[in-house]
Amino acid sequence: MSGHALLIVLFAAVLHASWNAVVKGASDRAVTLAAVALAHAVAGLTLIAFAPPPTSASWIYIFLSTLIHYAYYFLLFQAYRFGDLSQVYPISRGLAPALVAFGAFVLIGESLSPLGWAGLFAISCGIAILAFPRGANTADPRAIGIATVLGITIAAYSIVDGIGIRHAESPMGYIGWLFLFEFPVGLAVLLRRRRLRLAVSRKVFAIGLVGGALSVLAYGLVLYAKTIAPLGAVSAVRESSVIFASLIGLVLFKERPWGLRLFSAMIVGCGVIALAVGG
Repeated sequence: MSGHALLIVLFAAVLHASWNAVVKGASDRAVTLAAVALAHAVAGLTLIAFAPPPTSASWIYIFLSTLIHYAYYFLLFQAYRFGDLSQVYPISRGLAPALVAFGAFVLIGESLSPLGWAGLFAISCGIAILAFPRGANTADPRAIGIATVLGITIAAYSIVDGIGIRHAESPMGYIGWLFLFEFPVGLAVLLRRRRLRLAVSRKVFAIGLVGGALSVLAYGLVLYAKTIAPLGAVSAVRESSVIFASLIGLVLFKERPWGLRLFSAMIVGCGVIALAVGG
């Protein structure tokens, strides 16, 4: 991977961790996530306007992935309600690729290299340390449980999209419709606020739009990087976001214990990179 591509992917990783930090730090996470979803929908409309439509065979995957993404938004809201960024993010984002790799091994016999197995083991160890920092009694079971289910959800839509985009014959068209179908998430939150006569802060909504823009930009940069660098290398470096998210949580939100969480996040990050390279 060239230095140019490396910088692009590292920047994308920082952006992805940053938009999660926006959600975690928001005073009204529901409105923030609504704005993120609406920003995705605008990006989806733009892609649909310029990209060829996906084939009919891919629509079942688009709808299935859309439903999973609705669950993802709900779980993300709950995860940051009960847990810290430096704990939730590494567990959920580290668990997802591990589940995909292990599932591929069990279901279709897709074997891992020794490096891949070592990465899977490292992820498991890092997540275990994050989940039980000083014993199970000090770990919020709601945060750990939701982060785990969130990781399963991320793995689920990753698999569905991986299959669906191969049938689409138009990756940008597939992504565009997927983004657009996030619109009901934002609309539902805003309509509920209106029905309950609850105020929607313009500042919070604007911050959420910024978070959505960061998310779209991160995704676009990774897609671009995959056109100029090896796919495995891009996927591996992209997962450094686990470490960046932990640093943001520890420095910006003063989450503690900082030493153990940073160490755990680095184990998870290195494990995911090893899994991506050796998978």
